[in-house]
Amino acid sequence: MRFQLLGPLALADGPDVVVLQPSKPVILLAALLLHANSTVSAEYLQRAVWGEDQPATAKAALQTCVLRLRRLFTKHGVTGTSIEAVPGGYRITAGPPALDLLGFRDQVRRATALAGDPEAELYTLKDALSLWQGSLLANVRSDVLHRDEVPRLSEERLRAVERVCDLLLGLGRCGEALVDLWTATRVYPGHERFHEQLIEALYRTGRQSQALAEYRRVKGFLLDELGVDPSPSLRQLELSILRGEDLGAGGGRGAGGIRGAVGAVGAPEPAPAALDPGSTPRVVRGEAVPLPAPAPGVGPVPAVPHFTGREAEAAAMAARLTAPPPPDAGGQRPLTVLVSGAPGIGKSALAQHVAHLVRDSFPAGRLLVRMTRADGHPRTADEVAAEVAAALGSGRAGERALLVLDDVVDAGQVRPLLTSPDLAVVVTSRMGLGGLIATHGGWVHRLTAFTEAESYALLLAALGTERVEDEPRAARQLAALCGHFPAALRILTARLLTRPGLRLGDAVDWLGDDPLARLTLTDSPDHSVSGLFDRALGRLDPRLSEAFLRIGSGPPELLGGTGSTGGPEGAGRTGSHPPVPEDVLEQLADAGLLEDGPPGPYRIHDLLRAHLRRTVRIRNRRTEKV
Repeated sequence: MRFQLLGPLALADGPDVVVLQPSKPVILLAALLLHANSTVSAEYLQRAVWGEDQPATAKAALQTCVLRLRRLFTKHGVTGTSIEAVPGGYRITAGPPALDLLGFRDQVRRATALAGDPEAELYTLKDALSLWQGSLLANVRSDVLHRDEVPRLSEERLRAVERVCDLLLGLGRCGEALVDLWTATRVYPGHERFHEQLIEALYRTGRQSQALAEYRRVKGFLLDELGVDPSPSLRQLELSILRGEDLGAGGGRGAGGIRGAVGAVGAPEPAPAALDPGSTPRVVRGEAVPLPAPAPGVGPVPAVPHFTGREAEAAAMAARLTAPPPPDAGGQRPLTVLVSGAPGIGKSALAQHVAHLVRDSFPAGRLLVRMTRADGHPRTADEVAAEVAAALGSGRAGERALLVLDDVVDAGQVRPLLTSPDLAVVVTSRMGLGGLIATHGGWVHRLTAFTEAESYALLLAALGTERVEDEPRAARQLAALCGHFPAALRILTARLLTRPGLRLGDAVDWLGDDPLARLTLTDSPDHSVSGLFDRALGRLDPRLSEAFLRIGSGPPELLGGTGSTGGPEGAGRTGSHPPVPEDVLEQLADAGLLEDGPPGPYRIHDLLRAHLRRTVRIRNRRTEKV
């Protein structure tokens, strides 16, 4: 059992997480865990639970709270951790494996010791930050703890985020740093160092005008809200940009002197990969010893911030990956778990989340292997196999490793990697890959859109309980406008996080006017629902793509729904629309672009259908102009 303090207070047992309901025993537990392994005075605990105006019976009531908390431990099967009554107060004992706060601090200490190896330090810090799971102590209703403890913990996290961004800038990975910096500067507008890093990252990725505009915005905020000028380092940064200086030279600011060797002003960044929820680069490693420097398409498995939903799938995958081999298998284990579904449905997020859950079962390492290049073209099996071998090194004899083969295009890419009994493999693919399962066995999890409850839970985790529960009806309307599509919800929450003052009710009208246009990140146009669908269409054979555009812009009967002649054989035999061959429909379903019905054998997600119709309208207008 593990206590999760870095977010809503929760108890975790493997993939099962129980978020505790607000109560006085939960406040008591939070106060004790915040000072784990130390004596916490009864007077402090009373103030944490009842505030400054305590009842006359607070001392006796505290003892009752302790008894209720012990019963809570029994109810949830908490063993190995107990609440001790000691002279002057109480104490709870826990180590890093049992309390995420201690695990975070332990990883930060490890990172500090790795200061001479920026890649290893970066991986370790991101491992630490992956333990933060949302709004801090959102279910702990204690003014004292939120006033005295939450700011201190938040500052620990901010220092780690700041260092991560320094390391990314120092390594020339400015585009990757932008992902965290856009959010950090909007959530913490008075934190000047984040603004300085954002402006530098923009400039070094060739966006000089955006960098200067961001400087002017920060300067205006500081003057209007705080009545102060930008710091000397911010002013110097503006001057350097105006002069066109090379910020990649001379060691940089705060990156340990490594920046001079990597990255130059305006150096091109790698093209962003196709968007899939969970693609935010937060690297996690379960090993105490750093992995070798990753190959270009291979690296440690990222954790997924605010992961919600998919409980049944995650639990099943974790159980299958960690199960002992069957008695008649000669020590061999089933190796393959396939996660398939539409682009943007959350395949990578689920695979990476499960890899994080089972980290202790794979001491030889967990690697994320990109199976496609940035342009969507598949990488060869030989190329991938060589990079995996280089990343794992000699390994540890007899110890297992986990590979997450992300965005597989065909079974031929995978088969050469299924040769070792010490490797477990999770495959994510838009394709069904039935041939792979037929020849090598394994289990298949085909994902569909979220349920209403899962969508709402994602909004709660990403936007915070207070903001969502102030306007629950509007939150549900926003989820519906996104079609409960995970990629759309991730983009929406990113946009709302950068606009903390925007009411959800106002966002409903704003999004409803044109969902496809609004579901994009303006600073990163490749992160958009339309772009995601365009890239998926670009992977299809041109004839298949044309057929899909015709199906998507035509009547529902083309999918064998109401009004068709019934069944696959009659699909599409309506009026002026020629029939759609069943093999075409099957290929589109296998590519993750058609879902199982009802009303007919197949259906198209509403957002995807809207995109197809818009694409056809735009193409028709261009044809008319010609």
